[in-house]
Amino acid sequence: MDDVAKQAKSFFIIGSNTTEQHPVFGAMLRQAVRKRGAKLVVADPRKIDITEFATLHLRHRPGTDIALLNGLMYIIFEKGWEDKTFIEERTENFDEFKATVMNYPPDAVAKTTNVPVEKLYEAAEILAKNSPMAVIWAMGITQHIVGVRNVMDLANLQMLLGNMGKAGGGVNPLRGQNNVQGACDMGGLPNVYTAYQPVTSDEAHAKFEKAWGTTSSTKVGLTVTEMVPGILEGKTHALYVLGEDPVMSDPDTKHIRHCFASIDFLVLQEIFPSETAAYADVLLPGVTFAEKTGTVTNTERRVQMVHQAIPKLGDAQDDWWITAELAKRILSSTLNRVPSEALFSGWEYSNTSEIMAEINALTASYGGITHARLEAGERLQWPCPTLDHPGTPILHTQQFTRGKGKFMPIDHVPPAEKPDDDYPMIMSTGRVLYHWHGGQMTRRAEGLMQVYGQALIEVNPNDAEKWGLAENQFVRVTSRRGHIEAQAWVTDRVPPGMVYANFHFPNASANELTQAVLDPVAKIPEYKVTAVKVELVNQT
Repeated sequence: MDDVAKQAKSFFIIGSNTTEQHPVFGAMLRQAVRKRGAKLVVADPRKIDITEFATLHLRHRPGTDIALLNGLMYIIFEKGWEDKTFIEERTENFDEFKATVMNYPPDAVAKTTNVPVEKLYEAAEILAKNSPMAVIWAMGITQHIVGVRNVMDLANLQMLLGNMGKAGGGVNPLRGQNNVQGACDMGGLPNVYTAYQPVTSDEAHAKFEKAWGTTSSTKVGLTVTEMVPGILEGKTHALYVLGEDPVMSDPDTKHIRHCFASIDFLVLQEIFPSETAAYADVLLPGVTFAEKTGTVTNTERRVQMVHQAIPKLGDAQDDWWITAELAKRILSSTLNRVPSEALFSGWEYSNTSEIMAEINALTASYGGITHARLEAGERLQWPCPTLDHPGTPILHTQQFTRGKGKFMPIDHVPPAEKPDDDYPMIMSTGRVLYHWHGGQMTRRAEGLMQVYGQALIEVNPNDAEKWGLAENQFVRVTSRRGHIEAQAWVTDRVPPGMVYANFHFPNASANELTQAVLDPVAKIPEYKVTAVKVELVNQT
């Protein structure tokens, strides 16, 4: 983040409400614009706060990111602004990619995206002529049925302009939670071991079987968005939910409740009662960040120490301790203990430093990241394979992991739902500055509730005037899956024809309306585009 904020000559923020969802990094970007004149292009349907600092705001239709990106790259080709040396030396599949992009001339893209042609040309020139340029995105890019394709097209843009592997450039996804990077690094995905070693790899499979002295499956598992629907299909009979509130955060809340009401057995490990807790057969008390010691890995691959600041409250225990105790009881009940020839002694950990030592041994990219080095103040970013390695702030400086970067031909695919006569509006969802995710912590903070104490629906003034909607009046927003009622906030943050809702409040969560249609690769839901109708609520 230091590198991007200090060395990029331009930023392209797309699908990221940076100043509200990553406020520290957002402040760094604002300072880069104000103090050293970095150019900022923001592509977002909403007039989010950071657009106040933007050189240019592209207000494209929700779900048209690929058309927009291909249109910008068409102009880059038209003007000859591509980095021919980088393309020749470090990439492949260029011709097929270019043939696809040339199907997106500015006039056609303007019709698809609603971005004027002159703004497309202006944006392309800013991004091409102010190098290095950093692309920054978040879940506004990924939470679509084409989320993976969106990311691939952003990589196409950066390879086209030669912005990969250099200071101030790169593709820079901003993670949505404080340790989601670390969770993925540690194998918290259904298809990989730690450090993205495929469960289908014979080499990785053999390594972990030797380390753990037990057999493991080579079958790719299920994502959350596959496990929960599997309850009604008879494929999922029990769930162990740790620090998650699917009733609030998963799409189509009515269906999620139906699934959880039907499951045979549900264990929830949490710090507060949540909406999901109502369906749990067993509640296990985990600890908050202030009660635990260990590491988190942030959005820039930097591993950081967290130290216990207060004693554990009540019966709460470390999450790793609870998981280990459950595992030992399962092993005991099946009489399938870890053999003595295993490299690691099962689940017998006494602290997180011992867990980190196992990670060092089995995860090459974390091989040199120890508690001792972090305690000594070293700032380490993986890959850091050995104890004398300084870490890797910038990836792909000489070559990509696969060798040459592969350009991918990516075509625009419309969202799964489009406005029609019955549901003429588009709803997009997200968070607000004052609350986080399902709100289990932030709704317990009195000061935050005084500032933002209820759900609000953002409505454009033109739509409000058309409907006769007064400021602070309640509206009912209905999709094909349900409806919510909440107070309207009349604001030009949203364009005409669009409303914006959050999922922080159980009585008016946007996820009552969203649909569980998924990206075919990542299995992430399309939260950002839902067809809805909006009606006034007559309050007495």
